[in-house]
Amino acid sequence: MKKLLAALAVLACVLAPAGAFAQSGAKMGDAPYRVVFQVSDNDPAKWNLALNNARNVQADLGMDNVEIEIVAYGPGLNMVKAGSAVAPRIASANSQGVGVLACENTMRNTHVERGQILPGVKFVDAGVVHIMKRQREGWSYVRP
Repeated sequence: MKKLLAALAVLACVLAPAGAFAQSGAKMGDAPYRVVFQVSDNDPAKWNLALNNARNVQADLGMDNVEIEIVAYGPGLNMVKAGSAVAPRIASANSQGVGVLACENTMRNTHVERGQILPGVKFVDAGVVHIMKRQREGWSYVRP
């Protein structure tokens, strides 16, 4: 009897996550991978690394199987401004479905207007909070 109860307890632990996933309306294997990258450095090398990571994730998992966001805040905001050293790479990433997001808190604090930001870059109120929300939603987090 003790062995049966132990086996049932183990089975319940194994099946509980699957049950919770099924209750969310999703099916195992149907949900795409989702990853959010933080880039808070005013450094083209860091940006190139993040953009390379995003491209490699898409290559490995397939563009249709992954959602990718790169969130720029703090000094990293400079790299999403017009004339940035990585502007062509950001445009290419956008065309490949990578969302590049600029923090409006940083923009306000550094007196940067939306018109100074590269085309295709979207905006979030607070970069750090956006990353926190994404993590709570189950997104993977990477800081290259």
